[in-house]
Amino acid sequence: MLVDSESLVNTLEKLIAGQRDLSAYLTNKLTKIAAKEEKIQALLEEADRKKRLLQQADELAAAYKNEEKPSLYGALLGVKDIFHVDGFLTRAGSNLPASILTGPEGKLITNLKELGLLILGKTVTTEFAYFHPGPTRNPHNTDHTPGGSSSGSAAAVAAGYCPLALGTQTIGSIIRPAAFCGVVGFKPSYERIPAEGLLLFSPSVDQVGFFTSAVEDINLVFSALVDDCQEEFKAKNYKELTENKKPVLGVPRGPYLEQLSPAGQVIFKKQIKYLSHRGYKIKEIKTLSDIKNINQSHQRLIAREFAKIQEEWYKEYKDIYRQQTRELIELGQEIDYKIYQQDKAVRLSLRSRLQQKMKDSEIDLWLAPSAPGPAPQGLASTGDPALNLPWTNAGLPVINLPAGKFANQLPAGLQIIGEFRSDEKLLSWALKLEEDLEQIKNTILPKP
Repeated sequence: MLVDSESLVNTLEKLIAGQRDLSAYLTNKLTKIAAKEEKIQALLEEADRKKRLLQQADELAAAYKNEEKPSLYGALLGVKDIFHVDGFLTRAGSNLPASILTGPEGKLITNLKELGLLILGKTVTTEFAYFHPGPTRNPHNTDHTPGGSSSGSAAAVAAGYCPLALGTQTIGSIIRPAAFCGVVGFKPSYERIPAEGLLLFSPSVDQVGFFTSAVEDINLVFSALVDDCQEEFKAKNYKELTENKKPVLGVPRGPYLEQLSPAGQVIFKKQIKYLSHRGYKIKEIKTLSDIKNINQSHQRLIAREFAKIQEEWYKEYKDIYRQQTRELIELGQEIDYKIYQQDKAVRLSLRSRLQQKMKDSEIDLWLAPSAPGPAPQGLASTGDPALNLPWTNAGLPVINLPAGKFANQLPAGLQIIGEFRSDEKLLSWALKLEEDLEQIKNTILPKP
């Protein structure tokens, strides 16, 4: 195991207070990364990473020598290689020329740097954030995938390279790798964080999110970045948001959960039982009976939008796209505009249905497995995102919490889903859920 995740909040407390020298922190961190990276391969290569970071650290320290340090001062950030960052090429896990893929840095990256973060580097992604895997391995067991498409970001946080990393989700590209790598992954509500300054995949569903080792780290970053974040949340008055109660959890019974593997079914039952013993009221609710239609609609939607984005590049570079990516583009090229418009409407209809079901069933959050089973062996596949798809399609906020281990000692996760644009309430409740799940976080739940 090459796991050594660190808390963003704890790191910042020491750096901001001057209890940890910034240059020494970076040097130590880079030494540890060098010892692991050959096996994990979470980062894109960079010739003078240490020289660049130490120079930027000196500039940051000088800029705030006599001033109050910003809230994310000196911490390292991993950036999924579909985001544009000044001074870095964007390759997107592709063989296409980086010169045509690279674009201007977006507001999100600029804001994170202004808050004091230092860019560790670009993290590996599957080709164009779809399915063709990169070389990254799971830090818990390098014979297994870390998941995708945000493979390098999840692995980098799990291995302790950086306490924060950026990802995106178009189907399950944050929640699934977070579960496989045993870290916290958060996908906010659709458009809560603008998806600009990156190579878009499917604008109708692309959602930007984060990987950290703890919920409080997510809360810190979310409150710092989101302009319309609720004041109670920014002030950490979480009890006011949640009425100081445990949430009622709804389990979506029916064809949706039939997508679980046998191992996934066993561990989810044990997770539910454990939370029930911790005092959570859990209701089984029949929903998503049309999951096959939802899956097909989502696939058509992203295929058509991806094909449109790639249209001009595909004409010139068709032969150097990977097979899975080519197949998706060619599928998208065949989809009729009327069908496309219908598929766009499905998102809003599904969102409305899920939220009405929450209201009628008197639940606060949905509870579901983050993946059908443990991280698959080998690097041929990044795993199945089917259990993430409906929540992404509906644009609801979702967080993965580590919740035990499978018999093969790989992490298991739970995805907790909130109401649209009620991210603050979800994250407030997630703090309590994380605390209650801590006892089983590193426990093998099914008997070997």
